[in-house]
Amino acid sequence: MIDLTEHQQQVESAVAFIRSRISEPFEVLIQLGTGLGELARAMQVDCSLNYADIPYFPEATVASHAGNLVVGTLAGKRTAILQGRFHYYEGYTAREVAFPVRVLALLGASTAIITNAGGGLNPTFQPGNIMVLNDHINLLGDNPLRGPNIDAWGPRFPDLSTPYDPELSQLTMKLASRLGLEEVVSGTYVCVPGPSLETPAETRFLRMIGADAVGMSSVPEILVALHAGMRVLGLSVVANVNDPDHFQPILIDDIITAASRAEPRLQQLIVQILAELTP
Repeated sequence: MIDLTEHQQQVESAVAFIRSRISEPFEVLIQLGTGLGELARAMQVDCSLNYADIPYFPEATVASHAGNLVVGTLAGKRTAILQGRFHYYEGYTAREVAFPVRVLALLGASTAIITNAGGGLNPTFQPGNIMVLNDHINLLGDNPLRGPNIDAWGPRFPDLSTPYDPELSQLTMKLASRLGLEEVVSGTYVCVPGPSLETPAETRFLRMIGADAVGMSSVPEILVALHAGMRVLGLSVVANVNDPDHFQPILIDDIITAASRAEPRLQQLIVQILAELTP
């Protein structure tokens, strides 16, 4: 059984620590995934904290995940950026993976922009596409909301009929068109445990169940953000697209490289979203 009292105390300790070090609250939370850690360079930074210094934050162990919480102003909005995340395949539970999002929700964030790098499943996609999530499938076998519920944090059974905020998604597609980013698409994201990459048969199965892109992250954080009542926008950089009938090797270094190439376009899009974001 999950020790809810201990978990609540850990979250509240992290909340108090961060609150004592920021000058103003923030309204937007942005989580940056594999190969997508540079957005903070565009921010007017007030405070940067290493995850290792924040009480009870897990340790970031994956390459390209810097492990910093950066707070400041971006495109006129008070913003907290999570440079890097934790993953189920690192040995963390879904609750531990989503710990930072729970903390930042309690610090006042009302909008979450969750990004990742994934593999394309939709045969019409191309490497470098940015997919706006319109739905997801959770195949982790774990859920960060499992166990006793803290009613003050959110409902026991959160509704997921519209997991991704329609207004944010529509704004993103409109801005992509305005910016000439024709490679921005939309689709369903499936989260798998990893760390092994998909076999041809698994790729075929994931296509059959309706997924357009696959990755090993984001869903635990998204579930906690929704539980906390936040508006959520999900963005996945499609690093590669594999045809299960003509399968090619998938190398994690290639995924990081492809995500890094797409990062300037993703950064441009996120900055414009923030500039037009309404409370």
